[in-house]
Amino acid sequence: MSVAAVPPPPDGGQPGRPGRKLGPIAETAGPTHRAWLEPLRARFLASGLTIGELSERSGWAKSKISELLRGMGLYPRWEITFGLLQVLQVPTWPMRRLWMAAALEAHKKPDWIDGCIQKVALTTDPAVPPLEHQAFTELHRAPYTAYARVFLEDHEADEAVVETFDLLWLRWHEALASSDVVAFAWPVLRERVMDRAYHSEDGHPELTHAAFNTIALSHLTDDDARFAQIAESLALFRAISRLPAPQLDVIVLTHLLGLDHTAVADVLGAPIAAIHSTDRYARKTLNTALHPQNDPGDIPV
Repeated sequence: MSVAAVPPPPDGGQPGRPGRKLGPIAETAGPTHRAWLEPLRARFLASGLTIGELSERSGWAKSKISELLRGMGLYPRWEITFGLLQVLQVPTWPMRRLWMAAALEAHKKPDWIDGCIQKVALTTDPAVPPLEHQAFTELHRAPYTAYARVFLEDHEADEAVVETFDLLWLRWHEALASSDVVAFAWPVLRERVMDRAYHSEDGHPELTHAAFNTIALSHLTDDDARFAQIAESLALFRAISRLPAPQLDVIVLTHLLGLDHTAVADVLGAPIAAIHSTDRYARKTLNTALHPQNDPGDIPV
C-alpha cells in the first residue's frame, strides 16, 4: 500500500485543525501499548493533519485510524500501524519492536504477530538509530539497567531499558530540541520501570527485592543478626520507597548503586548542586522516619 508522507512539523506551537478533537487513550490500553501510542499521537497532533486527511494518505478507514490512535477495540494489526508510521514519518524499526512487545502484553499469540509482520514488506528506513542516539545508549545503558534492577527482576529490567531506548529513538528529534537530552531521557526510563514495578496499596514502588539483595550480600552468619538486619533493611527500604520521586532516584543511584554525586548528575541531567540538596533532604526525611532521635546526617543508607 503506497502512502503519501507528511513533512516533519516545524518547531513551535501545535497547529490547529478543524473537526473533533482526538479523544484520550482508552484505559484498557496496556503500559507498553500506551508507550508507543503516545509518541504516535503526538506526531499526529503536531502534523496538522485531520483524521480524514490521514485516512486519505494512508488508505485506511477513518474509523480504524480513530480506534488505533485512541487504543480502542482490539489490538491494532501491524499493517495499519505501519501505514500511519509511513505517513507521519515515524521510524519503523523501534516502533515495530514496541508494537510486538505490546502485542504480547495484549495476549496475542506469536503466530498472529509473525503473520502481521510478514504482510508488510521491509522498508528502506534505517535499521539502526542515529549515531548520537547510539552514543547516548552506550553511555547510559549500564546506569539505566542498574536502576531498573533495583525495582524489577533482571529480565523485566532489561526489557524496560530496551523499550526506553526505542522510545527515545522514536522521539529523538524531540529530545534534541529539548534543553537537555539527558534530562529529557530520564523520565522515559523511569516511566518504563515504574509501569512494571510492583506497587503497594498506597501507590509506592516496592523495594523488597533490593532489600533482600542487600541482606544476601551482608555475609552475616549469626541468625539473630540476620533477622535484625532483615527487619532494619525492610524498614529502611520501605521508607525509601515513600520518598518523592527526585529524592527516591537520588537515594537509589547514590546509596544503593554507589554512584557519586557527579555521576548521578550525569545520569539525571541535573545540576550537581541540585543533587547535593536533594540527597541532603532525602537523608533528613529518612532519618526522621526511622530514627527521630538521630542527627539528620546519620542515615543508615
